[in-house]
Amino acid sequence: MKNVVFILYIFLPWISFSQEVSYVSPVKIPIYLSGSFAELRSNHFHSGIDIKTQQRTGLGIYAVADGFISRIVVSPGGFGLALYLDHPNGQTSVYAHLQKFRDDIKDYVKDIQYERESFNIDIKVPEDQFRVNRGDLIGLSGNSGSSGGPHLHFEIRDTKSEEPLNPLQFDFPVADNTAPKMYSIMIVPLNEFSHVDYQPKKKAFPVRYQNGRYHVQDTSVISAYGNVGIAVEANDFFDGSANRCGIYSMKLWFDGELYYSAQMDRFSFDESRYINSYIDYAEYITTKRRYQKTWIDPGNRLSIYDHTQRGGNLKLTDGNLHPVKIELRDLNGNTASIEFNLLSRYQKIERKDGNYTQYMSYDEPNDFSNDEIELELAEETLYDDLKFSYKKINFSEELFSEIHVIHNNTVPLHKNAILSFKADHIDSRYHEKLLVVHIDTITGKLSTAGGRYDEGNVVTAIRSFGNYALTADTVPPLIVPLSFKTDGELKESSRIRFRITDNLSGIKEYHGTLDGEWALFEYDAKTNTIVHYFDPKRFKLGKRHTLVLQVTDHKDNMRTYETSFWK
Repeated sequence: MKNVVFILYIFLPWISFSQEVSYVSPVKIPIYLSGSFAELRSNHFHSGIDIKTQQRTGLGIYAVADGFISRIVVSPGGFGLALYLDHPNGQTSVYAHLQKFRDDIKDYVKDIQYERESFNIDIKVPEDQFRVNRGDLIGLSGNSGSSGGPHLHFEIRDTKSEEPLNPLQFDFPVADNTAPKMYSIMIVPLNEFSHVDYQPKKKAFPVRYQNGRYHVQDTSVISAYGNVGIAVEANDFFDGSANRCGIYSMKLWFDGELYYSAQMDRFSFDESRYINSYIDYAEYITTKRRYQKTWIDPGNRLSIYDHTQRGGNLKLTDGNLHPVKIELRDLNGNTASIEFNLLSRYQKIERKDGNYTQYMSYDEPNDFSNDEIELELAEETLYDDLKFSYKKINFSEELFSEIHVIHNNTVPLHKNAILSFKADHIDSRYHEKLLVVHIDTITGKLSTAGGRYDEGNVVTAIRSFGNYALTADTVPPLIVPLSFKTDGELKESSRIRFRITDNLSGIKEYHGTLDGEWALFEYDAKTNTIVHYFDPKRFKLGKRHTLVLQVTDHKDNMRTYETSFWK
């Protein structure tokens, strides 16, 4: 008993401290969500919640608790303008896609931008620089960075680990009396001996809602054999919003036993790319439908699983009927469930053995090479063993190599693979302009995969399998003035704007000067625009000015725009 009392004595201060979380809303309007925590996004889980701002920008954003601004980020993509506030409880709140910072913060940031001669900044802020109280205004809502529309991206993180936590655990006023919705289930053979509905391939089954639960349409029994997995197409919803959000909790029972349980309370940014193993990646690439798997690939290291049996792998080899139940739940306790039966039935299936080039193990390094390319995959780049395939097809006139079909893009890579093209036979005047391109299998469009010339090879890191080739980028970026008439006269009174684009390797940097001095141009990557707002504190107005703008791509092709104007 004394030991119990002693343990409670040691841990009670910590328990009390961990519960001293009293957050207020970051907005002064009702909270309606367009995105939820751990929602499924391209190559990552969503790390916060997206709060609607009534389809407009400029709403006040407020500190959710006492603390201090610890980090400020300004970026043309990603979070755009973002603030990070550290709080005494060991957590950090994050506010992203802002339109502008509070005036004193804005001036502080602008001084640093001019000091560094860079629009992009990511700075740690001294603890005593900006102390805030709960409810203090810190900025205005916006649409900056890679935002797809006006909203506030809001996060709560563990300050020490930087792991995002589910903000809805902290009693923010978000109405949720709406249960998750299921659209379809998919039964998937997990090895070469398995089949579903007497076919050696996965099969989707639509579901319908009736009498308080979901049912597989037209049947309650699905025939399958061998090792199979089940995936669910589903979304969650919040009151007052039609936006499809992510599932918080998913569980599967097989023969009455819990076989799979996952819950979205927190995750690490280092593991976010495992989303491509969490979902049926091939289905998403092919149909754009996201099925969430209830089994775990051998190379999947996600920490969201709190219980699995046989990794969620269901064994059907006994000829019997096996009941299955799947339950989805949100943080407010709303649930959606489905029950059906899997019937273990074997049938001899005619299988076509696909040709492949070599076998790759997920837990070992792998490589492939020939006279033209070399591919290197580090250990655990794959989520499962792979029958790797390769071929090449004729090249077009704009390419410097044949097109190399490196497996196919329906198999995900967790880490970058290193791809090298032999290029010592190419005219030396092109060497520094060479780069690897990815060719879209449907449109034929080229997109850069990067690369640099190094001792006869062009080497790059690729994030996916697919069609790759070698080409050169010799064309400088394009600069289109948006604020000048043809005679150089200004059309706008408070700013200068340009559209800057590049045809292939992408914008590497831009540099603008007014009267020979560096001038701040704010960059919005999604609209390809840069803008300078006239600043009478830094530039003398009421005179004729000389403007020089230089834009450089990633192959160091540069274009310069020069003009003079009166302001």
